[in-house]
Amino acid sequence: MSAMSPSQDDDNEFATLVRVICGGVFAIWLREVKRAFRDRGQLFGGFSRPIMWVVIMGVGLNPYFRGEVYGEVRFVVPYTYLQFIFPAVIALNILYTSVQAAVSVIWDREFGFLREVLVSPMPRPFILFGKVLGGATVAMFHGSLALVLSYFADVPISSADILSGLGLMFLLAFGLTSLGVIIANRIRSFEGFGVFSNAVILPLYFCSSSVFPLDPALTAAQTRVVYPDWLVRVVELNPLTYAVDSLRGNFIHFYQFDPRLGPLIMAGMAVLFFGIALAEFRRN
Repeated sequence: MSAMSPSQDDDNEFATLVRVICGGVFAIWLREVKRAFRDRGQLFGGFSRPIMWVVIMGVGLNPYFRGEVYGEVRFVVPYTYLQFIFPAVIALNILYTSVQAAVSVIWDREFGFLREVLVSPMPRPFILFGKVLGGATVAMFHGSLALVLSYFADVPISSADILSGLGLMFLLAFGLTSLGVIIANRIRSFEGFGVFSNAVILPLYFCSSSVFPLDPALTAAQTRVVYPDWLVRVVELNPLTYAVDSLRGNFIHFYQFDPRLGPLIMAGMAVLFFGIALAEFRRN
C-alpha cells in the first residue's frame, strides 16, 4: 500500500477544515433560524406590519397621492399609492427583522453562549458570518411575506421579478443584519438596544423616499424648491433610499435614480457593515 504524498495530506486536511467550517456555519445559521421561527411575536409582526402599512396607509393616503381629491393633480408618478408603497413595505419588514435579529448577540452574551462559541476552534469571521446569515435569512423570509399582498396592491409580479427581488432582498438583509450586530456590540442591555435600534430604523426608513416620492419630473434645482434642501440632501445620502428604489424598480418598474446604484450600494453596504461588525466582534 503506497504512502500518501505530502500534497495529498494537505488536500485532505484542507477538505476536512472546509467541512468543519461549513458544518459550524450551518449549525450557527440553523440556531438563529430556529430561534426566530419559534418567536411567535416576531412572526406576528412579520405578518401584521405589511398588512397595516398596505391596508391602512396605502388605502388611506391613495386619494391624496393620485390627486383624486377635487380633481387636483398632486404628483406625476403614474402609480397608485398602494403600488408605490408596496416595495417600501418589503424593505420595512426586512429593516425591522434584520436589526432585531441582532438581539441574539446580546442574548448569547448575557447567558454565556457567545463565550463558549468564541473559545471553540471555529474562526471568528465564520461565527459572525453564520449569525448574520441566519438573521438575513429570517429577514428575507419576512420581506417575502409582504409579497402575498401584491395582488391586493395591484402589483403583478412575474417569476423573474421574484427571483431578482429575492437577490436584492438578501443583499439588503445581510447589510442591515450586520448593522444590527454593530449596534448590539455597542449596546449591552436589551432595553437600550430596543430604544437605540428604533432611533436608527425610523429615520432610515422615513428618509429613504419610501413614503413620498422625489418627483422625477423635476430637475435637481426644482426639487430643492419643492422640498427643503436639507430633506433632499438626507434622502440622497441615505443608503436605504437606493435599496428601496431598487426594489421599486424591480417590482413596479419605476426608478427615481440610476438603476445601477441600488445593487452597488447594497453590496457595498453589506461589505462595509460586515467588516465593521467583524472588527468589533473580534474584540469580544
